[in-house]
Amino acid sequence: MPLLEKLLVLAMAAQVLLTLVLLIWMGKERVPRVMRGEIAVADIAVDRTAYPLKARLLSNSFDNQFQLPVLFFVGALLALGSGLVGWATLILAWLFVALRYVHAVIHVTTNRVHRRFAAYVAGLAVLALFWLWLTLRILLAPGI
Repeated sequence: MPLLEKLLVLAMAAQVLLTLVLLIWMGKERVPRVMRGEIAVADIAVDRTAYPLKARLLSNSFDNQFQLPVLFFVGALLALGSGLVGWATLILAWLFVALRYVHAVIHVTTNRVHRRFAAYVAGLAVLALFWLWLTLRILLAPGI
């Protein structure tokens, strides 16, 4: 596998790592509270309002990793499958992942909505450029 493709796989792995870290952190916030009886299972069966704020923020941030990142993974797999991983694709991919980390950090710490929204919109813009670039590369590539 060429170096640029390996670096794209690493960007994908970095996004997966973010998701797994949020999942584990969320579990550490939620499971002990239920196990100690602080929160009844019936109170969390339908919604998360029984959890303290930190647990809800982690849960929301974890859920958010299955929104825009899904489009990133599809695009990255398409780039890998078509053999069209170039520097522009790679830079956009890593920039998107970096912005997802920024978004998640804001989400689970200060949760300043304006800053979080700015990080989200920046990630969305980068993802749109990623897809635009990938689409043009595929449409203009000979033999694909």
